[in-house]
Amino acid sequence: MNPTKSQTEKKEKSVKQPAVIPPTSEATPRVVIEKVSPEVDRGRFPAKRAVGERVVVEADIFADGHDSLSAVLLFRKEGTPSWTEIPMEPLVNDRWRGEFSVTEIGRYQYTLEGWIDRFQSWRRDLSKKVETNQDVSTDLSTGAGLVEKAGERAPDRDAKALKTTAAELRNPKAERVRIALGEELFQLMKRNPDRTGAVRYEKELTVVVDREKARFNAWYELFPRSCADGKRHGTFKDCEARLPYLAEMGFNVLYFPPIHPIGTAHRKGKNNATKCTPKDPGSPWAIGGKEGGHKAIHPELGTLEDFRALVAKAKDYGMEVALDLAYQCSPDHPYVKEHPEWFWHRPDGTIRHAENPPKKYEDIYPLNFETSDREGLWKEMKSIVLFWIEQGVRIFRVDNPHTKPFLFWEWLIAEIKRDHPDVILLSEAFTRPKVMVRLAKIGFTQSYTYFAWRNAKWELTDYFTELTQSEVREFFRPSLWPNTPDILTEYLQWGGRPAFAIRFILAATLGASYGIYGPAFELCENRPLEPGKEEYLDSEKYEIKKWDLSRAESIKETIVRVNRIRKQNPALQLDWNLRFHPIGNDQLIAYSKCTRDLSNCIVVVVNLDPHHTQSGWLELPLDQLGLDPSQSYQMHDLLTDAKYLWNGPRNYVELNPHLMPAHLFRIRHKVKTEYDFDYFL
Repeated sequence: MNPTKSQTEKKEKSVKQPAVIPPTSEATPRVVIEKVSPEVDRGRFPAKRAVGERVVVEADIFADGHDSLSAVLLFRKEGTPSWTEIPMEPLVNDRWRGEFSVTEIGRYQYTLEGWIDRFQSWRRDLSKKVETNQDVSTDLSTGAGLVEKAGERAPDRDAKALKTTAAELRNPKAERVRIALGEELFQLMKRNPDRTGAVRYEKELTVVVDREKARFNAWYELFPRSCADGKRHGTFKDCEARLPYLAEMGFNVLYFPPIHPIGTAHRKGKNNATKCTPKDPGSPWAIGGKEGGHKAIHPELGTLEDFRALVAKAKDYGMEVALDLAYQCSPDHPYVKEHPEWFWHRPDGTIRHAENPPKKYEDIYPLNFETSDREGLWKEMKSIVLFWIEQGVRIFRVDNPHTKPFLFWEWLIAEIKRDHPDVILLSEAFTRPKVMVRLAKIGFTQSYTYFAWRNAKWELTDYFTELTQSEVREFFRPSLWPNTPDILTEYLQWGGRPAFAIRFILAATLGASYGIYGPAFELCENRPLEPGKEEYLDSEKYEIKKWDLSRAESIKETIVRVNRIRKQNPALQLDWNLRFHPIGNDQLIAYSKCTRDLSNCIVVVVNLDPHHTQSGWLELPLDQLGLDPSQSYQMHDLLTDAKYLWNGPRNYVELNPHLMPAHLFRIRHKVKTEYDFDYFL
């Protein structure tokens, strides 16, 4: 069938136009730069780093023909007019690499530039001819011309030396070959390259740099109303009394669920009952009452001044207070009367409550971010964040961000971070993988993960290899939570006290950032609402709890020890250095983390079986850990302070979960001193 005229026109329009012939006065651009990494969604979104980290940039850089190339990585802090250049080094197969360190929070830009390096090409070919005893007189004259031109464009400090060298290359009596191939000329020409025809990558890419706590932190979730004796509603003053306990355990972020007034309409009772008694305090996530909304404090917790005092006191203990950012309202929230257009309405005009079938949240109205007054709603949501920033809060855990538009979050985060780049936002999005990833791309600093449901060795290995070794790591910072007020996993329900220790050690060592919901976690609270449910019986979401922090089953001491180990070992403060190692038992998992210079190497072995002793033979890549195969080495278990002398790559381990379900080994390298006796670093 012959195409119609319109079909032919469409086809012609779809054909890519040929490259434009450059003017004769310009050099032909011959260099190609492609497959740049990191480049998130073709540069649509920034990569992420924390202060002090490196940005390692790679790209395919090549050209036609056989000429040598040179390339540089250019970077600058946003707002800085000039670029800093870093020479890139060739790897294999036309792949190049360069890196720079980020030293300030904010945004950095980077791009690449490559060019035909005529001097390098000449020097390479000259060396080959000299090796085969060919006449290189003409080549030396050609090189003299290249050096002379370099002298014309060089600054004064190099110009004289280049002109002198050019003259020597033309002097038959000089040691011309030695000069031509010498290191001094090589460095002079490297500083003063001929970039005629240089090609700049068409995009300026971005990396967002956060403060160190975005990379390395330990969160503790606490309901402030349960900080008293259980007979009355807790206050911020009661929370201050809890700070030494949290500091002793080593946490640096104290996270509160919503601290706002709680609505009375459709208030939930104990265990999420639809009917409540006058004594039921309601769910903190049913935000808003006669006392106010998202910018108000529940009156039984205290005043705004009390809150600010708590924030200051927490800082004295090395902790920051994080708040829950939950954009939803109780039926009693002032917004309901003041802005009914901000909510979803049923056909009969009534406001629709929240649902996640089969679950119903009769005490919560979701906000309609597609309202006709979108500008008004969005600006009000921004003002909530700014209000709490004014009270000294810089960390927010965001409730269910996947139920609000991506565009809203991208706008809000950009607005907040523009003036407050130190703000950290944790995305609580237990949702589909692509949605979770998108939220990370659009700006959330950290992200909840599926860690809670990854129990088997193969599940943990596959999942954390993806998080730390794939391109996802460029923008997705995992935060590992073994439990939350909503999540009591089956593993914790049936595994007893060892299960809590196992999941804690995994969370604290697989990732640099983790959190627990306490005191339920350290006290090994494992009673489900009913079989097959992940919800707690007598959940703290719906009642004030009395916690006996001195309970015998508490794993507090393990938490204290592990958090101390994390602070003392820089290798555990990173994510990308995670490597798994073979061990001959599916109930044992083994992995290591090392600093770049191998001065700090930690090997972790965990028994995943909370009921039985498990053993196996661990295989370590000695060369990757900086170990000499011919030398013995010490494995210092930082959990128990036991020391083992190992030999070779294969060694036996055995773990009883009822004693200690894991080894946290620090490798001690055996070295020889000038006094000729052995000791361990």
